[in-house]
Order: sequence, then structure tokens, then C-alpha cells
Amino acid sequence: MLACAIEMFGERPYAAVSTAELAQRAGVARGLINHYFGNKRDLYLAVVRRMVTLPRPGTMVMPLEGSTRERIDASVSWLLDTIGEHGTTWVKVTGLEGIGDDPEVQRILDEADNAAAERVVQMVGLSDSLHSAELRALVRCYGGLVKAAGREWIVRGSLNRAQVHNLLCDTLTTLITESFPKVNGSN
Repeated sequence: MLACAIEMFGERPYAAVSTAELAQRAGVARGLINHYFGNKRDLYLAVVRRMVTLPRPGTMVMPLEGSTRERIDASVSWLLDTIGEHGTTWVKVTGLEGIGDDPEVQRILDEADNAAAERVVQMVGLSDSLHSAELRALVRCYGGLVKAAGREWIVRGSLNRAQVHNLLCDTLTTLITESFPKVNGSN
């Protein structure tokens, strides 16, 4: 059911998706959708959570060796694979194109942005910094670029995956090697 909902919310605006049609496509009774997810909004919230929830740190294979750039390259490749898996649905839910200005959707997106920022700060070994809150804020800013670049690649087609990959790698490299040390007081 969730897989079908992901597809349908990626194909059409929120208002154009009906739970009856979703049930038919998923091959289940409509009552099962209500049983497992509640109403359409609750189902949409489950889709949003699925699109923006990062895997646990142990499930993401990161190279422990290699230069900062090589580790960033692997991270961005993984990120673009994740985004590309559900392309238009990911763009819609991260851009609030779904059900509009919904506080619950915004809360889920904010939690995901905070978790991603914390993950990056941990990956570069700066979680214990006195300035870790500022470092996480820088990464949340980078997250805005990730969303915009994803839209250019997936929706507009104005950038291809390789171009988005280079943009995100270059920016994250600069963030980690130039901006972080300045905020952290080491430069």
C-alpha cells in the first residue's frame, strides 16, 4: 500500500489521489488503508516520512579510508541514489507541494533536516564541538541546495545527475574544509 501511495503521490497532486483508487491499484480493500494508515492525510504523512527518513548510521556504508573528497563523493552518490529511487515523489514532499502549509508535514521535514545535519556533523567528527549547533545550521543550509538541485535534475531536467553530483560534492567539500573550520574557530 505504501509503495503504491509513493507512486501515486509522485504522479499527481495530493488532491488528485483518492484512497479508493489507491486501494484498487494496491489490490486491497479500502478499509485496509484506513486500518493501517487512518485517513488520506495520515497516509500522505507516512509517505513524507518514508521519503525523508535516512537509514540508521549502521546501514549506510561509508568508506572509512580515503580523502575527505572521496568520502564526500561516496556520500553524495548514496544520496543521489536515494533521491533518484523515488524522484518526483521526493521532490514533491520535500518542496511542500503535497497538501500545502501543513504543520505536521513541516515538523517531519524539519526533523529530517536536523537528523541529516547531525549525521554530517558526526561523519566529519565534530559532534563534540562547542559550535556544533552552528555547524548543523550550515548543513541545513546545504540541505536547501540539495532540494533545489534535486528539482533541477528530476523535474526540470536542466541539470543531469553528474552535474548535480559535482555541484553537491564541491559545495559539501567547501563546507567541510573551509566553512566548518571558520565557524569552529580553527581558522
